[in-house]
Amino acid sequence: MKILIIEDEPTLNKSMVDYLSAQQYLCETVGSYHDALDKTALYQYDCIVLDIMLPDGNGLQLLKELKAAGKNDGVIILSAKNELEDKLLGLNLGADDYLTKPFHLSELSVRIAAIIRRKNQAGSNLLEFEEIIIDVPARSVSVNKTDLVLTRKEYELLVYLVINKNRVLSKNTIAEHMWGDDMDMADNYDFIYAHIKNLRKKLLAAGAGDYIQSVYGMGYKFTSH
Repeated sequence: MKILIIEDEPTLNKSMVDYLSAQQYLCETVGSYHDALDKTALYQYDCIVLDIMLPDGNGLQLLKELKAAGKNDGVIILSAKNELEDKLLGLNLGADDYLTKPFHLSELSVRIAAIIRRKNQAGSNLLEFEEIIIDVPARSVSVNKTDLVLTRKEYELLVYLVINKNRVLSKNTIAEHMWGDDMDMADNYDFIYAHIKNLRKKLLAAGAGDYIQSVYGMGYKFTSH
């Protein structure tokens, strides 16, 4: 999977490249509006990480150029905390997601994975993993063609795990995704363990494989390996 990182701050740029490369992404990087324009005109990317504030132009204008050219690369925009209007404008212009600086690199990684998965499944309302089928519009799950009853949080957790299959998700990343910035995570992630335990129990009882793996000191991974 090929990623283009458009970010003029050298330290952040390098941090993203190092982290995403370790996640098996092929990363290319530029630090200016015009270099980004040249790159996107010549190549197709699975996802573009786009900083709004660039030294020689505005990232939102670049996003307009991409959409006007009919490019369908996934786009995550990066913005500062006081740029709510820019975030909303970016989404209206066709960005797939946004992250507010500062952010966790693990969160960037899973959001990229989610965008790529959605792009690859365009036109399909189903998420499938082995014998598990998730009907997204209906918010229903079946295992071996038998309906599986889940709570709302269990359903959301399963979708998140399937979208990010084969990737290690930290407890912090899962908490941020499912409960948002208002969640008081403190030092206790017992609530995540409880949801993971209940979801795993229901999947096994329905005849699914044991796909939820605990990765010591890191978090969880959903995998058939």
